[in-house]
Amino acid sequence: MQGVGPISAAQILISWSHTGRFRSEAAFAGVAPIPASGLTNRHRINRGGDRQLNRALHTITLIRIRLDPTTRAYVARRISEGKTARDAQRCLKRAICRQLFKLLERGDQPAQRITAEDLPQAA
Repeated sequence: MQGVGPISAAQILISWSHTGRFRSEAAFAGVAPIPASGLTNRHRINRGGDRQLNRALHTITLIRIRLDPTTRAYVARRISEGKTARDAQRCLKRAICRQLFKLLERGDQPAQRITAEDLPQAA
């Protein structure tokens, strides 16, 4: 996956540990938004969950925003919808968390063979 380096991948695998440990992708890293208090109609970051995993997801998010044109388009679309840059990044982090959760939950299927062409994509 774009943006997932060896340290981030190690943290993801350590936090995930086995299939069925988490009930949903929202519980995976604590990236589910919770309503902000007060009279505003906003959401804030959930301070619960695995903080090291959340940091790894943050790093993956920053790398993908910088390098991946599809991710840049996603963030630009979210900002044009009226979200702030932080809200757009939070939405992106949640989308990446969903992708990783689905990838890890498919662990019972045979692994794909990694070729030399796949290695530059992982960095």
